[in-house]
Amino acid sequence: MTTSTSFFADTDTADAQAEAASPAQIKIEHENHKLEKRLCRLVGEAIVDYNMIEEGDKIMVCMSGGKDSYGMLDILLKMQARAPIKFELIAVNLDQKQPGFPADVLPKYLSELGVPFRIETQDTYSIVKEKIPEGKTMCSLCSRLRRGILYRVAGELGCNKIALGHHRDDILQTFFLNMFFGGKLKSMPPKLVSDGGDHMVIRPLAYVAEKDLARWATYRQFPIIPCTLCGSQDGLQRQVVGQMLRDWEKKFPGRIENMFAALQNVVPSHLLDHSKFDFKNLETTGVASEEGDKAFDHEEFPVASLPGMQVVSLG
Repeated sequence: MTTSTSFFADTDTADAQAEAASPAQIKIEHENHKLEKRLCRLVGEAIVDYNMIEEGDKIMVCMSGGKDSYGMLDILLKMQARAPIKFELIAVNLDQKQPGFPADVLPKYLSELGVPFRIETQDTYSIVKEKIPEGKTMCSLCSRLRRGILYRVAGELGCNKIALGHHRDDILQTFFLNMFFGGKLKSMPPKLVSDGGDHMVIRPLAYVAEKDLARWATYRQFPIIPCTLCGSQDGLQRQVVGQMLRDWEKKFPGRIENMFAALQNVVPSHLLDHSKFDFKNLETTGVASEEGDKAFDHEEFPVASLPGMQVVSLG
């Protein structure tokens, strides 16, 4: 298993050119350098916390041509170069034959990068358009088709892990979508076994904010390919929830971080799911316990943990 320092290799590099640069250029480079260090640190923490990558892994990195998958591959390549363990990366793109898709962009980029890759061509676009009525969202069918194909390709390539580019904001959006519309406290796990039990799926960007990936994509000048399937459809509930979260972040800075921290700090005894906590057989023991409920005490929330919100005492 990796240690907490394995993926935290120092990202500091000498800025010899900085002396000759203008103050504005120096500031920009400094900010971009800080961003790189933050991205590497957060990806490293996620890898260690969930034991995502181990010695000898062969990882299929799913590439859509969007900023998130470009950023994921970019950071994983940096990790691969610095980590004390050996693992392989192979980039895979599923060309779904959507109209206007520039089929040459990813092969050219990956070839220039020197990364092993495979382009899998499957006309799922026609299937989705045929089966889904005009005006309806295509996400569910598109996702099922894509997932099945990518699992097959991973098996053919001998990859034991599949890396997806979902980030922190995707995870929070999924949590609220499930709560608002599915009646479940459920999100995107950072690591899971596929429904067939054959593949391990990892999300190395689990701790990374979308805004940081957007900044990194601009700095690195990735050749972004717009999606005309899911991301461009208006009125998707995910887009609505995403906008809600962005509004909260503007009005109440720090709230997103607190909500994400809550997903890592679950207390089943203080929820209502009797399948996750044995309420029926709960008994008094006469022994003080940290897990015990202070039922008559007011909850105390440190003001610093909720920036932008005023904590009002009702007592």
